[in-house]
Amino acid sequence: MSGPQGAPRRMPMQRGPMGQVGGGEKAQNFGPSAKRLLGTLRHDTSALIAVLIFSVLSVALTVIGPKLLGNATNVVFAGFVSLQMPPGATKQQVVDGLIAQGNVDQANMIASMDFTPGGGVDFEQLAWILGAVLAVYVLASVFGWLQARILNGVVQRAMHQLRLRVEEKVHRLPLSYFDKVQRGELLSRVTNDVDNIGQTMQQTISQVVISLLTVIGVLVMMFVISPLLALIALVTIPLTVVITVVVAKRSQKLFAAQWRSTGVLNARVEETFSGHSIVKVFGHQREVEADFRAENDELYKASFGAQFISGIIMPSMMFIGNLVYVAIAVVGGLQVAAGLLSIGDVQAFIQYSRQFTQPLSQLGSMANLLQSGVASAERVFELLDEAEEQPDDVPVQSAPDTASHLAFEGVSFRYSPDKPLIDDLSLTAQPGSTVAIVGPTGAGKTTLVNLIMRFYEVDDGRITLDGVDTRRMTRDDLRARTGMVLQDTWLFAGTIRENIAYGRPDATEEEILAAATAAYVDRFVHALPDGYETMLDDEATNLSVGERQLVTIARAFLADPRILILDEATSSVDTRTELLIQRAMSRLREDRTAFVIAHRLSTIRDADLILVMEAGSIVEQGTHDELLAARGAYWRLYNAQFEAPMDEETLEDSVAVGAPVSGASSGPAAEEVGEEPTSM
Repeated sequence: MSGPQGAPRRMPMQRGPMGQVGGGEKAQNFGPSAKRLLGTLRHDTSALIAVLIFSVLSVALTVIGPKLLGNATNVVFAGFVSLQMPPGATKQQVVDGLIAQGNVDQANMIASMDFTPGGGVDFEQLAWILGAVLAVYVLASVFGWLQARILNGVVQRAMHQLRLRVEEKVHRLPLSYFDKVQRGELLSRVTNDVDNIGQTMQQTISQVVISLLTVIGVLVMMFVISPLLALIALVTIPLTVVITVVVAKRSQKLFAAQWRSTGVLNARVEETFSGHSIVKVFGHQREVEADFRAENDELYKASFGAQFISGIIMPSMMFIGNLVYVAIAVVGGLQVAAGLLSIGDVQAFIQYSRQFTQPLSQLGSMANLLQSGVASAERVFELLDEAEEQPDDVPVQSAPDTASHLAFEGVSFRYSPDKPLIDDLSLTAQPGSTVAIVGPTGAGKTTLVNLIMRFYEVDDGRITLDGVDTRRMTRDDLRARTGMVLQDTWLFAGTIRENIAYGRPDATEEEILAAATAAYVDRFVHALPDGYETMLDDEATNLSVGERQLVTIARAFLADPRILILDEATSSVDTRTELLIQRAMSRLREDRTAFVIAHRLSTIRDADLILVMEAGSIVEQGTHDELLAARGAYWRLYNAQFEAPMDEETLEDSVAVGAPVSGASSGPAAEEVGEEPTSM
């Protein structure tokens, strides 16, 4: 992006190979973010109701189990006690005898039991109880499996929809968003954060529901068995809440910092690996390694702090649970001795106390997962909440299919309200003409092209295509008429044929080959092992830079656009190939309008109109010969590239207009022999 006040290319936290990171992200509140995250499941309401029903059934059956096992213990204990009693006596006689001997506590315990002296263990009753226990636990497992399976489908469908929303959102974002966000940071949100949300929801939702239902069910059973022991167990709830809240407040910020640091580190890795050769050439390996270590250390500190702080919850809950277990065992033993409880009830209550504290501990331990997942959700929601590209006007208009008359009428534009860039710009590009745009770096050349493509909207004035305001056209309609070839090539993983056909997927084989021939791809492709079926990796490293550029030009040829935009499109090819491509483009430009952004002035000598831009304004326009004769800004740019070494005064004049400085041997001769002039 050019322009003295061009759109920022990176976020404030971005830094170069030796820069410093700054800034940070302000996290949203946990509650609203968690609520919004749960809202992603609302489309599967019926499935969630089924999950809740199966969870209730599973927990209810699981809670009944200890009570049944307590009854089994009572049957066994009573059977062994009965064997110690004289056969033929009644239970009341045994109790009265113990009271007469002064063993009141033992008499009370015996009185609370159901047995026949000398009868032994009632194995038939015991078998029925154990059978019921087996059936209860089998059914509880089946219902638990069903709720887990249904919930897994709910979560995965929600994540599927979230990924679709993120993908669609990315396509609706304006170009200005990508100008200010690091690519690695965006990829981290789209991949790492979404995956973390899915894992969090998968692991926590089921466990939270089961834990809460278990706490309620167990609490009811404990009050049924012994209100006193239940009150002792309730002590764990306020302690659990206090510990969880205190720890969660501290860990929330750390988890937000963890995922923010993850995004920064991903951006650093992506930036460094994509420019690995440059790092090597300029010997910045140590600086890059130092930057990576610093950012990796930040991620380590944030991750360690988040996991350590949140990890305190589980041991704390276990400690509280053990204290409650001791209290219940002591008080329960005293109540059994007093005959107020049966030994089976105490056994069941101890199991319930474990079942009561365990879900509380699990809820506490899940706080770290929830904090991590919500921190990722905040980052994804922040992306989803970004301002989108302005919708197309309704009703829309359309220019004729052959439209190629483009005009700027009093166009003004600025990236920042306080920093003007283009002001009251007017120009006309006739059908079939080639308009070259030249000027120093930052003059606004690429900005002009971006306005044509509606990557940005003009602030004032209008751009028309055959008299139709481009803002009244849909973006798809406008861009379908436009072919664009940039200096930075973009090829995807696929065959060379597929990459060319990307310009027009419905093109025939003959049309694809014709475009490849016109762009001189055919000249090198047969030297490859598989010809047009040669597979390219995601970086197309098996082609040279120039060959990659030729493929992108062939793609533009195949699209057969009415308006052709070349932004330094031939800067990566050799001079001979560039001349051949220019000849091919001259055939392609018939009845079409072409905009060429060029730094090498030798490439645009035959342009029908040359626009010289400085600071967002057109300071000169005309043909090559007319502009040289005017001895103005274009003349200075031209001489800066092709004339002999300049004296100090001329050098200062050239620098003043933003022209590059070159010590090329002999100007015009360089062009004639085909040498490549020094580029800007």
